[in-house]
Amino acid sequence: MTALKELTLDVVKVRADFPILEREVHGKPLVYLDNAATSQTPRQVIATFDDYYGRYNANIHRGLHTLADEATAAYERVRETVRVFLNARERREIIFTRGTTEAINLVANAWGRANLKAGDEVLVSLMEHHSNIVPWQLLAEQLGIVIKVIPVDERGVLELEAYRDLFTERTRLVAVNHVSNAFGTINPVQELAAIAHEHGALILIDGAQAAPHEPIDVQAIDADFYAFSGHKVYGPTGAGALYGKAALLEAMPPWQGGGEMIKTVSFDAGTSFADIPHRFEAGTPAVAEVIALGKALEWVSGIGLELIGAWEQQLLTHATEALSRIDGLRILGTAPHKAGVISFVVDGAHSQDIGLLIDQLGVAIRTGHHCAQPLLNHFGVDATCRASFAAYNTPEEIDIFVDALERVIGMVR
Repeated sequence: MTALKELTLDVVKVRADFPILEREVHGKPLVYLDNAATSQTPRQVIATFDDYYGRYNANIHRGLHTLADEATAAYERVRETVRVFLNARERREIIFTRGTTEAINLVANAWGRANLKAGDEVLVSLMEHHSNIVPWQLLAEQLGIVIKVIPVDERGVLELEAYRDLFTERTRLVAVNHVSNAFGTINPVQELAAIAHEHGALILIDGAQAAPHEPIDVQAIDADFYAFSGHKVYGPTGAGALYGKAALLEAMPPWQGGGEMIKTVSFDAGTSFADIPHRFEAGTPAVAEVIALGKALEWVSGIGLELIGAWEQQLLTHATEALSRIDGLRILGTAPHKAGVISFVVDGAHSQDIGLLIDQLGVAIRTGHHCAQPLLNHFGVDATCRASFAAYNTPEEIDIFVDALERVIGMVR
């Protein structure tokens, strides 16, 4: 507990930014430990919606009136905020999407359909979220590409030598997460990228679970594509971003057609497309959500991801030690480098029962397969309980969670 107090993160000040943490659930103070699914939102981010809809609600781009100009300026400023957040070279390498899932589907449909053919290989890790599996399976069915699975060891760590051995002259892309949403494993994405590039392949990184926990530098990683979601990083749902190297994006055809993504449209001469990034942003975007995403990234950066990550590591250690003392509880995912995620099962107790009962004590955790069925099946389970931490969580909340869990286990066994 002493180590926790030595950190300079002012968790009381942080918590004051989150009005939802003041509420009670079933007569108990809310203990929210479901951050890997969706983090809570600070009041500064919430306020952006009132500001936008109350002062300058308008469709962006092309409008000449004041409100349209203000909305466009606010929206495009966020592109620069995201560029800085990811350390991308250029603003035009940032495409706004509804989140990581849409970003991966964009790459699969725009880059994949233009560059993959029957027999080409895509390497996908066993620990991927379904959103980084299913789009490639769809292409496999439609184009005849081959999906090869990168294995993990008993700790939930990618097997690097096996990864190297999977490459052939037909390998075109590696699709891998930065941090596992199910186990919290932090993957060595810079090394994975270097190996992919040695073999002439590209790498797409699902950064949904990394963005809230550690600084991201797409140039240092040498990522070809990198995606993340706003609602994992204290922002709104329905907004996220895809980074892509400019040369790759410029060579990709659009995925969706409509307004904004064109230069000219003619029945006689056909359609010419807008420059990047607008080529990939068809239709009216989620303007308020993107502006709120920018505010969320500013909030995170104002605290510092290094500090947030260090605080969460202390919470992870505290929780791991406490859970390890519970008889019959088994933690899945024991990688030496983890984010603030603990996935576990309890002998004689179903995860759904635990989740429902612990909610009655005011504690919110996630139960189920976490959209990672191949990984859980590999470890012989169909569901786990998952507790995940954020900047506003405290060691006292972990103690409440562990006490509640022990009570629930006693009830269901």
